[in-house]
Amino acid sequence: MKTAHINHMIGRIPVRILLPVVLTVLLFIMTIFLLILPIMEERLMDGKREVIRELVASAWSSLEGYARQVRQGVMTRDQAQALAIDHIRGLRYGQDFKDYFWINDMQPRMIMHPYRPDLEGKDISTFSDPAGKRLFLSCVEIVRTQKAGYVDYQWQWMDDPSRIVPKISYVMGFDPWGWVIGTGIYVEDVHAQIAAITRKTTLVCSLILFVIIFLSIHIVWHGMKVTREKKLAEEKTLLKQEQLFQAAKMASLGTLVSGVAHEINNPITSVMLNAPNLTRIWEAILPILDHHQIQHGDFQVGATVYSRIRERIPQMLTSITEDARRVRNIVADLKDFARDNPSALKDEVDLNDVVNKAIGLTTNLIKKSTRHFTLTCHPALPTFPGNAQRIEQVAINLIVNACQALADLDRSVTVTTAFQSDKQQLVLEVKDEGEGIDAAAQKRITDPFFTTRREQGGTGLGLAISDRIVKDHGGSMKFESTTGKGTTVQVTFPLSHGPRQREARVA
Repeated sequence: MKTAHINHMIGRIPVRILLPVVLTVLLFIMTIFLLILPIMEERLMDGKREVIRELVASAWSSLEGYARQVRQGVMTRDQAQALAIDHIRGLRYGQDFKDYFWINDMQPRMIMHPYRPDLEGKDISTFSDPAGKRLFLSCVEIVRTQKAGYVDYQWQWMDDPSRIVPKISYVMGFDPWGWVIGTGIYVEDVHAQIAAITRKTTLVCSLILFVIIFLSIHIVWHGMKVTREKKLAEEKTLLKQEQLFQAAKMASLGTLVSGVAHEINNPITSVMLNAPNLTRIWEAILPILDHHQIQHGDFQVGATVYSRIRERIPQMLTSITEDARRVRNIVADLKDFARDNPSALKDEVDLNDVVNKAIGLTTNLIKKSTRHFTLTCHPALPTFPGNAQRIEQVAINLIVNACQALADLDRSVTVTTAFQSDKQQLVLEVKDEGEGIDAAAQKRITDPFFTTRREQGGTGLGLAISDRIVKDHGGSMKFESTTGKGTTVQVTFPLSHGPRQREARVA
């Protein structure tokens, strides 16, 4: 889980922030281990070579001092050589003072070796190292051709003949006596020093690398924080712009509604006034038409006969009146939505009665949308103060949305009313088995003009107006939805003025 979380966090780091950090760390590691340490090893080896060259030159000077005394007649050559041999045999250097000098002649024959006295006085022209190199012949050859130089070979580790290791020696010829004097360094000493330097360098570099990584993490974290804050600022800016845009649309809506309401109210008022007159006229002429039918039988009226339209005309006139009232209420809802102050809440609202009226007005849509519609009303709901027409508008809008969300006739819609006595509130619940609403859309579902059905003619005002109506009644509207499984909308209304129980009408 931790690894997955780390991988997830790394995946969220922008490449432009992560790449420079990774390149810096890699460049630092490559510089230390591929450039600086190899150069240090090479310089250390060169330094060791220079040291043994200077040491041999110093020992050679000692020999020259004894040879000078021979030339001055102070002592004989044999005496001088004996003293020189004893002097060179006793010379030591190095950390344990076990590094030494040796002397051989040009034959070659071993003159003096502190750790191999068994070779002294013997012919060493055939002496070879474990690799088969005749090292003393190589020393003589270098002196003969170059006067001095370096020889690589394998030799015993100081005074331990059982341990054979690589060695580099510097040899120099002493012409007055025909001698070759030399000394050497063990390659393992250099490697050990390099290893010690590498360990120290690695420790120091690790600390530096830790600091670099710590600073890099801080930089990356700060960069991510800045990027996140920048993104949040951009989102807030876009949200502010959207809110300003919505505010501008709402201001325009208020002006537009006023004009539209004026234009619509006049013809709607005329319809609502004339519809009752037509009803009274129809009721007045109905006995005459019935008498005519009795005397002459059924007769033609337009494209149908009188017996068919006799019952339909009253229904049509009632529908005209009801539809005109609904148009008037819709315009009033739009005007109330644009206003800051809510409408008067003076009705004693029977929620079951309101829901039944809403279902009656949406019966055709329900039948076209589903074969499984269920209405369950609480048998004895208390009334609450409010505006029955606006509550009806909320119920209609929720039922219409539920029906439009269904993919086929086998999906169901369930409408339920209930009373929560512990919270003293009434509940209207509309549940569908439709397409559902994704999480992003749920956050904006009651925003004005937001809709997921714009291609089907949605305006995004239905739920916004419904939410405003519910809030004006002191209630709340809660959405629970799962994509592909359906949506449940729960609307609650509080009992503000004490419940007045009465038997409710149940469908």
